[in-house]
Amino acid sequence: MSMAVVGLAAGMALGFAGYFGGFGAFLLVAALGAIGFVVGKFADGDLEPGDFFRVGERGGRPR
Repeated sequence: MSMAVVGLAAGMALGFAGYFGGFGAFLLVAALGAIGFVVGKFADGDLEPGDFFRVGERGGRPR
């Protein structure tokens, strides 16, 4: 499935949630969609758990 179709489906889901369920439902659908996106990236192998927990370097020394 292309990313345009996925974006279309996500936009439609958020639109229906906002129209029928109000702003709270809109936020819930958006949050669950973001979580599903991250889980999907993990399943595809595009992300690893260490990507979120790596310590960044500033000024040439670790934090």
